[in-house]
Amino acid sequence: MGDEGSALLQRMEISVAEAEKRHGKNSVNIQEIFTVYLIETRSMNTIAEGRNQAPDSLWRRYSEFELLRNYLIVSYPFIIVSPLPEKRAEFVWHKLSADNMDPDFVERRRVGLENFLLRVASHPVLSNDKILYHFLTEEHGWKEAVYETGFQSKADSRLRALSATFRVKNPDKRFTEMKHYSDELQAHTSQLLRMRAKVADRLYGVYKVHGNYGRVFSEWSAIETEMGDGLQSAGHHMDAYAASIDDILEEEEHYADQLKEYLYYAEALRAVCRKHELTQFELEVATQDLLSTKEQREELATGIVRTFSFKGMTNKLFGQETPEQREAKLKLLEEQIVDGEKAVKEKTAERVEHVAAGWVDMQRFKEQKNKDLREALISYAVMQISMCKKGIQVWSNAKECFEKM
Repeated sequence: MGDEGSALLQRMEISVAEAEKRHGKNSVNIQEIFTVYLIETRSMNTIAEGRNQAPDSLWRRYSEFELLRNYLIVSYPFIIVSPLPEKRAEFVWHKLSADNMDPDFVERRRVGLENFLLRVASHPVLSNDKILYHFLTEEHGWKEAVYETGFQSKADSRLRALSATFRVKNPDKRFTEMKHYSDELQAHTSQLLRMRAKVADRLYGVYKVHGNYGRVFSEWSAIETEMGDGLQSAGHHMDAYAASIDDILEEEEHYADQLKEYLYYAEALRAVCRKHELTQFELEVATQDLLSTKEQREELATGIVRTFSFKGMTNKLFGQETPEQREAKLKLLEEQIVDGEKAVKEKTAERVEHVAAGWVDMQRFKEQKNKDLREALISYAVMQISMCKKGIQVWSNAKECFEKM
């Protein structure tokens, strides 16, 4: 794989080069149409040496990307794992196809899948995972390697635990605040995406109306002699302006996809916070169980019952236990205390590791988010300015046409 500690992306060039539609049978032997994506990798050493060697390549389905991400989430519960691009289009304006086989959508998803791999391969922890390396380099056998890790049983038990309702007494305030932040991030990005879809709908209508200008000017030019050329030229400018909206809104979709990535990142961030709560809850339960067991041992050893219990009432009604019974119970409680102390120690270590590693990754994520969203919003603003300038230019050209009449 290479040197431990250096990100995989520093050692290997990675791309999702193309997408291809295929036909085949699924797990229940039903014919289906699906898309596969070509992953290409090439050693940085080969590039540095100037050898024009063809990249290694293999095909993966979207479901395989999902399996890889689920494995990473379970294996690294303190990491905010990069989300995958959407499986079906969301927050679309009405003229945009929501078909997951639409070529434009498939192309945007190809870009999103490549972005996912680049994010994971550049992560200081995830990039050194062997399963990730197998995913990129071994066409066959990598799924078996994933399932051999036993991650699925961990995933099932964790999912049941995370689905349960529980209250933590002493959560880390930083994680609580980050959980609230993830909720707000998701709310704001989803609102922004909804507004953008509405604006796109209206903008599409405004641009297409300019096509009506073009039609009217062209028809009008046919009945004019001195004004005809000017009107017809103005009509051509309006037609070109109306047709440009399709490319503009397609470009906008790439910026929308960048916002969607952080909409889904919010869920990944919340999952890490939720896992912290579960770890803290398990520690609190283990600690409480240990204290309860120690109290039982003390009560049995001294004969003094400090709190009301059914067992105490039973002793009063039916008499005390025999010395042999008492000794056997004391021995059992001692064993339970040893196990309980071990469990508390393990849960404490797990919590400490999760808090320390999780907070480090949250700071990494925060820096990445600030940089990415700043660049995306600036680029979106620049695009809007450019679009407005083109509108001004169209009407300036039309004005010149009118002046020449």
